Amino acid sequence: MCGRYERHSDKQKIADVFKVGKLPPGFELPPDYNVAPQTFQPVVRLNRETGERELTLMRWGLVPNWTKFSKVGFSYINARAETVTTAPVFREAFKRRHCLVPADAFYEWQILDEKGNNKQAFAIARKDREPMAFAGLWESWKNSSQSVPPETFSIITTDPNELIQPIHTRMPVIVSRADWGRWLGPVDPAQPPVDILRPHPAEEMTAWKVKEDVGNVKNNDVSLTEPCEPLHGFNSSLFR
Repeated sequence: MCGRYERHSDKQKIADVFKVGKLPPGFELPPDYNVAPQTFQPVVRLNRETGERELTLMRWGLVPNWTKFSKVGFSYINARAETVTTAPVFREAFKRRHCLVPADAFYEWQILDEKGNNKQAFAIARKDREPMAFAGLWESWKNSSQSVPPETFSIITTDPNELIQPIHTRMPVIVSRADWGRWLGPVDPAQPPVDILRPHPAEEMTAWKVKEDVGNVKNNDVSLTEPCEPLHGFNSSLFR
């Protein structure tokens, strides 16, 4: 499961890395060091009219376009790679509504006792500290009473790689830069990009322990990403 992540890259950094064209007028994107479900976050998708990449804000927690209740979005912050093509909630979005979710790190909690009462929080990022691109799906909720239907997204998860496995049983699908264009689409029905939904190479990533403060969504500042204890070759100078 991916239930919390961190994004400090500003709008221009994201636009440059993801090769996004013109940003929307007045588009603001303050850093978010403790991204939680049901908040509005930036995603990259293809513009339906121009076919070019665009950066837009969507709410995290996918609401299927056929549902009558928006609170169902609380249940669909993640989609499992193993069932994303067949699960009723996600299969239509997988056919035609892909996006990339920019992130600089994500958080997972390692259970330290049998009852699950004692946990250690970890932050996980790329070794080079470049932004990551989570594989995402998005929907437009047509049953909304709003004049402009709200758009929502979900992050796809997969099995953990060798770095994450001691920490957690799942990890977000991190799309390699070479696959960004193929993931964004348009999707070829004869060759859907299911091969992209795999664990990211462990040797390109790093993980470190962080304070338990990250468990409270009210806490949101850069101190949440500071290491408590070095792990797997983490370089603390990256946060200076």
